[in-house]
Amino acid sequence: MADFGISAGQFVAVIWDKSSPVEALKDLVDKLQALTGDEGRVSVENINQLLQSAHKESSFDIVLSGVIPGSTTLHSAEILAEMARILRPGGCLFLKEPVETAVVNNSKVKTASKLCSALTLSGLVEVKELQRESLSPEEIQSVREHLAYHSDSLLSVQITGKKPNFEVGSSSQLKLSTAKKSSGKPAVDPAAAKLWTLSANDMEDESVDLIDSDELLDAEDLKKPDPASLRAPSCGEGKKRKACKNCTCGLAEELEKEKSRDQISSQPKSACGNCYLGDAFRCASCPYLGMPAFRPGEKVLLSDRSLHDA
Repeated sequence: MADFGISAGQFVAVIWDKSSPVEALKDLVDKLQALTGDEGRVSVENINQLLQSAHKESSFDIVLSGVIPGSTTLHSAEILAEMARILRPGGCLFLKEPVETAVVNNSKVKTASKLCSALTLSGLVEVKELQRESLSPEEIQSVREHLAYHSDSLLSVQITGKKPNFEVGSSSQLKLSTAKKSSGKPAVDPAAAKLWTLSANDMEDESVDLIDSDELLDAEDLKKPDPASLRAPSCGEGKKRKACKNCTCGLAEELEKEKSRDQISSQPKSACGNCYLGDAFRCASCPYLGMPAFRPGEKVLLSDRSLHDA
């Protein structure tokens, strides 16, 4: 009992479940009441009713769960969070739980490391393992009956955690310094500044070894590349010349110019050279009769009506 650090005047909560022996629970409560005295209080709560009990936050100095001899209690994340809520700032939680020594997928029984992580996620600090021991034959039988779990690699661990010295949702004003910061720039080492400074006078200093950028080029770098070698492997391939997507070798511009020349050459040629001026200047066989005037070289499309009239 001294391991729990319980003293007179403290409020203690004892959590039990169906695996807890009644006589062992009664004996534990009697010892706790003797330690807390008349000014303290010992509350007994079933783990399945803890969430519905709606205890006020920061109600207990100590919470004991699963520590009743013979108990094989499992603690869910919700139960651990509720225990952390009802603890007072600085209060301690002591729990005992059977754990797996091997990693088992989809197991309802956690490993010791996962149990410690669950306590940390519930909001407790200074989480540590106090004791590890083998399960007694009675406890092994209790695991099989109450938890419907069969395993030969179970141990019983006792873990403690402490609630921080502040309540959840509490706030505190930050003390910010109002002193003016020095506006001066940080001092620069003169030696470092001199090392990285190059003036115009240094260009004429024979002791300064400067690299001529032209010396970094060889004869192959100065040769003008063949335009054909700049084309992508697929650019212009096939029976029909076609530029590839995002062409940068000039084939796209070349094909565009050829297309423009073909459009100009496909237009009807004027025998008199005055077709673009209008009907007053066109001959009797002009294909543009009845069409408005247009600019020289501009492509003119004949409507279906004009073609039928002709």
